[in-house]
Amino acid sequence: MEGLKVLKSTQIVILGICVVIATIVSTVIFSQGLLNMKRWASEVIKVTGSAEEHIVSDYMVWQASFSRRAPVMTAAFEQLKADLKAVKEYLISHGVKEPELVIAPTTTVVLYKKNEKGNDTNEIEAYLLTQGIEVRSHDVGHVTEISRQSTELIERGIEFLSQAPEYFYTKLSELKLAMLKEATENARKRAEQMASATGGNIGTMRSARMGVFQITPVNSYDVSDWGMNDTSSLEKKVNAVVNVEFAIKE
Repeated sequence: MEGLKVLKSTQIVILGICVVIATIVSTVIFSQGLLNMKRWASEVIKVTGSAEEHIVSDYMVWQASFSRRAPVMTAAFEQLKADLKAVKEYLISHGVKEPELVIAPTTTVVLYKKNEKGNDTNEIEAYLLTQGIEVRSHDVGHVTEISRQSTELIERGIEFLSQAPEYFYTKLSELKLAMLKEATENARKRAEQMASATGGNIGTMRSARMGVFQITPVNSYDVSDWGMNDTSSLEKKVNAVVNVEFAIKE
């Protein structure tokens, strides 16, 4: 009977020791795992990569307008209609294709006579009718030259107002993908140079985030946090930025 009690006590002690050892081992393994996870998360290098390209716009939009004013609306409209015919003939004769022309709706403003204090009265003085016209073309260089010469219409008695042309690049989506790839490669090269200075090596890419993508005039050095999209210049500079994290290997 005494021998049985001793055996049970011994088994309990051995079981307790096993539990303690198992707890210690599991704690060590868990701690090592946490250290490895922390190390995995902390041993990264963050770099910024960039790419730059110069492009020439391949599409433009040129807006202009002209007006006529007369005491009678129908008279102003007839004059404006004659001006529209003359403007279209001028543009087409200079090489603009008719499908490239967009004629906007006519706008009408009623002008009232003023009293001695400079305030409007209820008496109509005249009607001001304005006609908008737009040229949308891929022949960027030629239409730009026409826009510069369009003051000739003023010499013909047409109140022609020309806006500055807007320039666009139609292959921007393809260019953006290529530049983001180039910027990411640039980021990796920078990371490799930084890591090699301390005896490390670059591992896998942990994360990547697109930064500023902007289009500016060629000679501009403006930078914006939200990006820029210049439409005023024929020749443009495109910049792409990416923010990348790489793992560091010993």
